Amino acid sequence: MYKTIVIGTGPAGLTAAIYLARANLNPLVIEGLQPGGQLTTTTEVENFPGFPEGILGPDLMGNMRKQAERFGAEFKNGWVESVDLSQRPFKLTVSGMGTLEAETVIISTGASARYLGIPGEQENVGRGVSTCATCDGFFFRGKKIVVVGGGDSAMEEASFLTRFASEVTVVHRRGELRASKIMQDRAKENPKVSWALNRTPLAVATDEQGAVKGLSVRNNETGEEELVEASGVFVAIGHTPNTGFLGGQITTDGNGYIAVRPGTTETNIPGVFACGDVQDTRYRQAISAAGTGCMAAMDAEKFLEGTMVHDWSESLDK
Repeated sequence: MYKTIVIGTGPAGLTAAIYLARANLNPLVIEGLQPGGQLTTTTEVENFPGFPEGILGPDLMGNMRKQAERFGAEFKNGWVESVDLSQRPFKLTVSGMGTLEAETVIISTGASARYLGIPGEQENVGRGVSTCATCDGFFFRGKKIVVVGGGDSAMEEASFLTRFASEVTVVHRRGELRASKIMQDRAKENPKVSWALNRTPLAVATDEQGAVKGLSVRNNETGEEELVEASGVFVAIGHTPNTGFLGGQITTDGNGYIAVRPGTTETNIPGVFACGDVQDTRYRQAISAAGTGCMAAMDAEKFLEGTMVHDWSESLDK
């Protein structure tokens, strides 16, 4: 029996573990298939406060884990296959561990960026291929960039990246964009944005030194293969929240993100809290995830103390 089990070890989960451990709650942290979350696939992180020279993503996550362990957090590697949140204590079925019980649960399983699944893509993640303009746009100052996608996210990323790039080319496999008119108009009015519509991405192209040199595409009108030259390829086709294991027991929005009460990390089930990208459809930054991890730990602590006073019938924030 654990007082709190934290599912996930990105910035949110590890921050929650630090706060819980310092409160002598001895949390168990389930690491999952990708310990450290998405930042472990990132090279330099330059926008996390406290590191004026930047820090490697894996190093940042490693430091957070060591900090949590220092105060008594317990870590186990496993995959949460299913949960029973119908009554307390909650029951979690974890691969290799059987069934675990907890008085409270913090869900920080994040959201996985959708990739194109083309050659050269995964090999160059963090080396010219990115899914986060805010995180990596700075590294492409004065260079050409490709943004793949036709929705609001792609238009937002393209507009943002014009702050750094000499040119941003939007590649979309259809002739029409899915983005809202206001987002389309904003991108189309930007002189740095060019368009390669009706193009299907085929592969991320690299030069002899292995550096990204562009995106190979098929012109759907002519059938010919073309190269859209760029030093960076930003994939902006959405994210998928990692909530499938919950079996529909937690209220989510239409895209599967966990709904929380405004200003808290509380879900529709008392004693279950959500933090990080699994409940964040807007910011999706390491620092904002860490902040909600702190909130979740404090919410769980107050719940365990019996000092949390909330009307659990209040509407959820989604």
